[in-house]
Amino acid sequence: MANMTNSIIERCEARGLRITGQRRVIADVLQEAHGHPDVEELHARASARDPRISLATVYRTVKLFEEEGILERREFGDGRARYEDSTREHHDHLIDLTTGDVIEFVDEEIETLQEKIAARLGYRLTGHRLELYGVPLNRKDSK
Repeated sequence: MANMTNSIIERCEARGLRITGQRRVIADVLQEAHGHPDVEELHARASARDPRISLATVYRTVKLFEEEGILERREFGDGRARYEDSTREHHDHLIDLTTGDVIEFVDEEIETLQEKIAARLGYRLTGHRLELYGVPLNRKDSK
């Protein structure tokens, strides 16, 4: 895993990627992003800084960063691919189906249980991705 203190730009440079002005803006926007932005959100933020940045440029840049292992693509069932920095600490996701909010969490009991299940099935766990989908308990129509 990359050093957590390395910025997206530093990781691009370490991989020998050419850093154009537009890529730098997109990388900065990604570095500052909270949550899990999609390409359209990234484009809106990047083009606010540099109006010459097209949606196609953001798509190409995000794809390149994903292929280089700098970003991870997430799909939470809403038809939009979202992205997060690949060097973030491990966490799982709870997706609120009423609002689309993505809540990040870490639960040691779940982590331990996953390890036990893998071992019981004869495997050493090397990674996992957990996404939970739900609705708030305080809603009248929640079941």
